[in-house]
Amino acid sequence: MRVDELDYVLPEDRIAISPAEPRDSARLLVFGADSFSDHVVSELGRFLPPSLLVVNDTRVLAARVFGEKPTGGKVEFLLVERLSADTDGASEVWLALARSSKPFTIGGTVRLPEGLVATVVGRRDDGSVEVRLPTEVESYLDRVGAMPLPPYIDRPAEDEDRVRYQTVFARELGAIAAPTAGLHFTEDTLERLRGQGHAIARVTLHVGPGTFKPVKVDDLDAHPMHDEAFAISDETADAIRRAKAEGRPVVAIGTTVVRALESAADEDGSVRVGRGRTRLLIQPPYRFRVVDGLFTNFHLPRSTLLALVMALAGVERTRAAYAHAIANGYRFYSYGDAMLIPPEVR
Repeated sequence: MRVDELDYVLPEDRIAISPAEPRDSARLLVFGADSFSDHVVSELGRFLPPSLLVVNDTRVLAARVFGEKPTGGKVEFLLVERLSADTDGASEVWLALARSSKPFTIGGTVRLPEGLVATVVGRRDDGSVEVRLPTEVESYLDRVGAMPLPPYIDRPAEDEDRVRYQTVFARELGAIAAPTAGLHFTEDTLERLRGQGHAIARVTLHVGPGTFKPVKVDDLDAHPMHDEAFAISDETADAIRRAKAEGRPVVAIGTTVVRALESAADEDGSVRVGRGRTRLLIQPPYRFRVVDGLFTNFHLPRSTLLALVMALAGVERTRAAYAHAIANGYRFYSYGDAMLIPPEVR
């Protein structure tokens, strides 16, 4: 796929910097066979036959932490993934994206909040670093870390983002970005969907920094796809098998769910149980094995996530949907509005 097929122009004031309140009052663009209609997320269930809705239960780390070098230079770490830990939990090594006025040296130290001293123990070719922290890091971040809002939300993270940038079904800690389609759901939304005959299942995919990585090549095939960890439970695999046997559509709540399910799928559409890592790049023409429909946010231009949507809905239909959303004042990206591609219009 050519990358220029993924381009569109978005007025800057359409980038949402805070979510709708309540969450399910966000707008919802629904694909029809030949047109689009405008609704709100709380109406989602009535545009689907009784379906299996699959959500991503990853939980976002408050992974951004600020400090300074012994020279006084300011440092920002985004802690991405734990690489190792002492058996007694006294020290952990983490992969981090780092921002500093000067490059880090091996053995260099950074003083962090609460007097913690981080030591740089490795550097990678992509500019990331490996840092040793003398603490149990997840609980430390819960106290002092800031939520890692996307770069296009042009404001510092606020205390409210610790709630607003988590889904109501978040439980498996490990993401540094939210599975944003899930941000539209409330407990009342889920209860209403169940009452309408829909079932809910969970997968885990820990969203990493690569989700924001711009495509810098002309041909999407040449893009180095990012790597993310996922897990599928016996319960979810069984729910998908039952739904397929009963003729109930499988609707992904977000592109992260699509990537997890399709990465774990066999040729016949059955889903393998277990943990794995995926570099799956979905673009037209892709044959979906598990997913029948998609509820998702509006994605960045020239992004692999937009390519995934086009693979499901069609290139021209997706372009038309985005043009409709821009013309009708929809809000875009992580804290923005949503769209639904029902199974019957694929």
